[in-house]
Amino acid sequence: MTDGISDESADVVGVLTERIEARFDMGMDQLKAAVAAAPTANPDATDVVKWHGLLVEAQSVLERAEDDLLAALETQPSEVDDPTMGLAHRVNAAVTTRDGRAMVVRWLLDPDAPGKKDLAAQRLARLRPRSGPAVQTSAPNRPAGTLAPASAWRLARSAR
Repeated sequence: MTDGISDESADVVGVLTERIEARFDMGMDQLKAAVAAAPTANPDATDVVKWHGLLVEAQSVLERAEDDLLAALETQPSEVDDPTMGLAHRVNAAVTTRDGRAMVVRWLLDPDAPGKKDLAAQRLARLRPRSGPAVQTSAPNRPAGTLAPASAWRLARSAR
C-alpha cells in the first residue's frame, strides 16, 4: 500500500495515531483537549478526533474478541463447536469494523483523497453541523390566549 500501512500491520491504531500527531503537530491528548475546548475551530481536527476515538474503541472490541476466541480454542478438542465458531465470526466482524474506521481516518488525513475537492465535497462542507439552528425551529413562548402575529393580523382583517 502507498499510505504506509500494510495489510500485515498489527498496530493500525498506532500508525494512524502517529500520522494524526504529525499532521496536527501535537500529541493526541493535546489534540483531544484542543477539540474539546473549541470543537468548531478546526472541523478537520474535530472529525479526526471523533473517528480516532471510534477506531480505538473498535480496536479494544477486537482485542477482547480475539482473547475470547483464543481462550475458547485452548479448551477445544480437534473440532470447533458452534459457540467457538460464533466467537470467530465476532472476531471477523470486529476486524471489519476496525478496518472500516481506519479507512475513514486515513481518508480524513489525506487532503488529496477522492471526493475532497469536487463539487460534492463543497456541498457537504456547507452541510457541516452548525452551532445552532439557522432559523427558529419552535414557536415562541406566548402567554395562553394570545394569538400569533399572523393570526392576530388575519383576525383584525376579517373584522373590517
